Formats: sequence, structure tokens, C-alpha cells
Amino acid sequence: MRLQGKVAVVTGGGSGFGAGICAKFVAEGAKVVVADLNLDGARAVAAALGASTLPLRADVSQAADVRAMLDAAERQFGGLDILVNNAGVTHLPGPLEAVDEDDFDRIVAVNMKAIYHAMREAVPRLKARTPGAHGIRGVVLNIASTAGVSPRPRLAWYNASKGWVITATRASAVELAPFGIRVVALNPVAGETPLLRSFMGEDTPEMRARFLATIPIGRFSTPEDLGNAACFLVSDEASMITGVCMEVDGGRCI
Repeated sequence: MRLQGKVAVVTGGGSGFGAGICAKFVAEGAKVVVADLNLDGARAVAAALGASTLPLRADVSQAADVRAMLDAAERQFGGLDILVNNAGVTHLPGPLEAVDEDDFDRIVAVNMKAIYHAMREAVPRLKARTPGAHGIRGVVLNIASTAGVSPRPRLAWYNASKGWVITATRASAVELAPFGIRVVALNPVAGETPLLRSFMGEDTPEMRARFLATIPIGRFSTPEDLGNAACFLVSDEASMITGVCMEVDGGRCI
């Protein structure tokens, strides 16, 4: 029960890594807003996890939706302690000059601008909170990627967006530390999520074998892996940790 009494908002919580993070947070005592563009997915996750959750449709690329999402957390659960910016998209593998402008704009909107919207809305609310253990008022956890550390070919603009997330995490961690707000990130390797097929271009045994050959531990990451790592980073046990972008990658980036 490391998150007992905490209120968390998880974007992209209706599937994949987000669903794994929601499940772990609820198991550890948190109340969780499961926010997703796909309301059916958010409802399914919330139904499986019980009364400690609130499913919500949110297009995180839109400032009004982000504001409504955080308002709902305060209205339903009385506050905000943890914000997880997990929602993300990619483009299909291909030469960087072949990625069309609509795909590029979508990556910018969801992987980057959504975090800008979320921080603009969440930070004033967190600054206004009474400090808790070790003087911490709240935690922001961004889901970046090993792609921002060790880029894969033919995913140039996705790689770049995740590099932006890593820099934004570190920059905001330094700025917000004096206010008792921690900002951290996770860098997962490709995982068993709905995005895996998009990363690979095609889901075949041969393509899976090529991806797995780059992961020393020999398997893809799972939603449970991300949930476990996320739980530690947002808990009071990690109160001295900020600005860290931790790989959950089976050794890929070594």
C-alpha cells in the first residue's frame, strides 16, 4: 500500500503500459483517473479495477480536455498527487523524409504538446498543495522511451519526440524541485502493447526476432514491468529522486 491516500491521473490508461500502471497504482492503494481517447478501453480497465477508479475520455492534445481531466480528479477524489503522462503515438517505420506532415503533427500533438498542456494545468495545482512527506507536494511521471536514448532507424520523428520528453523531464525537474514537485520519466523498450505492431511495421516471427535480438534480457517489456517501476518512482520511497529517466529495457541501452 505504498500509494495509500494518493490520487493519480494516468493518460492513455485504457490499454498497454497505461493499463499496467493503473492496475499497480490501485493495488498499492491509490485512487486513479483512467483517462484515454478510447472511452471503452478506459471503462474496461476501470471496471476490472473497481471503485477506486474513474474512467474518462480525454484527448490530451487538447487543452480543454486536459483541464477537464484534472478537474474531474479533484471533484471525484479531492485532489491530485500524481500525474502520469503516458499517452503516446508513433509513425510507421520508414525513411524520415517519407513521413507525411499529418503523422508528424500527430506525434508532436500527443507525445509533446500533451505534456505541455498537462504541466501547465497540473503544476499550479501541485504548487498550491500542502507539502507531504519530505516536503513533496506531488510527482509528475512522463513515459519516454529507449528511442530517445538509443534511436532505432526509420523511426526518426518518434525518436525525436521521446528525446524531447527526456529533456523536458530533466528541465522541469530542476525548475520545480524548490517547490516540492518531483518530475521523473521511464524509458521502456518496445513492449507487448498495441503500439508494438506500429513500431515493427509488421508483426511477424522474423520481425519479432530482430527486435528481441537487441534486448539482452531476451523479452519485450510488459505493462506489469512499467507498473512496478512507475509505482516506485512516484512513491515516497523515491522522495530524493527527481530528473531521473530510468530505462526499463532489459539492457538494450547499455
